[in-house]
Amino acid sequence: MNTSGHAAEDVRDAADGLRLAPFRGLRYVPERVGSLSAVMSPPYDVVVRPDGLLHLESADPHNIVRLILPQAITAGTRHRKAAVTLDRWLADGVLAPDREPALYVYEQEGDGILQRGIIGALELSTPDEGVVLPHEDVMPHVVEDRAALMRTTAANLEPLLLTYVGDTGNDADQVIDRAVLGEPLLSTTTEDGFHHRLWAVTDPAEQAAAAGELRRHQALIADGHHRWATYLRLREEHTAPGPWNYGLVLLIDTARYPLRVRAIHRLLNRLPVADALAALGDSFRVRRIERPLPTALEALESASAEGNAFLLAGDGAFHLVDRPDPDLLSRTIRADRPEAWRTLDATVLHSTLLDHVWHIPDAPEDIAYIHDTEAAVAQAERRGGTAVLMHPVREEVVRDLARQGVTMPRKSTSFGPKPATGLVLRSLALD
Repeated sequence: MNTSGHAAEDVRDAADGLRLAPFRGLRYVPERVGSLSAVMSPPYDVVVRPDGLLHLESADPHNIVRLILPQAITAGTRHRKAAVTLDRWLADGVLAPDREPALYVYEQEGDGILQRGIIGALELSTPDEGVVLPHEDVMPHVVEDRAALMRTTAANLEPLLLTYVGDTGNDADQVIDRAVLGEPLLSTTTEDGFHHRLWAVTDPAEQAAAAGELRRHQALIADGHHRWATYLRLREEHTAPGPWNYGLVLLIDTARYPLRVRAIHRLLNRLPVADALAALGDSFRVRRIERPLPTALEALESASAEGNAFLLAGDGAFHLVDRPDPDLLSRTIRADRPEAWRTLDATVLHSTLLDHVWHIPDAPEDIAYIHDTEAAVAQAERRGGTAVLMHPVREEVVRDLARQGVTMPRKSTSFGPKPATGLVLRSLALD
């Protein structure tokens, strides 16, 4: 098996691996919207800034953000609003189901990346089955919100991003290669410069070839832990076999199309930088780094190669925090986890700094998770808080911990590029 530099992947028995099924996708009708790019959105958890939400809402009255992040005063009203909006768009012909069940080949290209994968309805499995491997903890309030939205709309509005490691020239890759020779269902370029194309694989023989290959593999959740937890919760509510036993996913063979792994930064809304630095005392080494941001990030990368390191921002400067006191780490980090988990930056941040040194409550009003580095710094400066900038974890570390059944602290990694939301939806009423 060719792992191409990735951690070795377990090959599953045919009955035990990923079970991907075709479905009748819901897609935008191009004639009913201004443009396909105007109705698309990043995943819901990337659209964190109000200005980003307003930008998407104003791009087109039918932008998908009105379904994935509906705006209203109460949660129940938001979810009902999304369901009403979805029903209206279906009735008006803004969205329409494809005539035949399909697996969808999805291509993203931009920023030096070419990524292709297969979108389908994946049969759900529990962590004990070892088929789909989560690697991060989830926040209960987010799972509850996503479950209420999915329950009310009876739809999977955006796919999870899952990765597996395939052999060279495997059947699934060949299905992808043949599909992209044909005319795509859609082709569009989003404002981030990424070009998106989608093909439907409707031939039962091609569907069987791809599905047969995937049944040999397990997958790592690269993006979408909360939505996966939501799928499992809703399956428990629907005990009879049916559409709730499946969830919408995008599967990428990272032996062929390696993903980029980026960090997710923390914004401590109520902790000024001065207070954060004062609380550190002598337990970490602290060095002030003058702007610009790229210079500070280079210093963070160098320090991370030698051990745990963080970059604090929010007071108009950058502060490199590294070389934690070993005695402090031994007192604050649980000993019943693998060494790879104990030495993660995210583990040290949450167990040592947030819980022990800074005493930051684990609540949304105290901690925000932000993917964009510049946005994290800008928000910290605007709010008088502290941005904790992180260095990314290597994919092989993530995969190895997941195989051991060990979850990382929430929002430890950001794999990408993430699939655009709005290309294809899955209605549970149609399956």
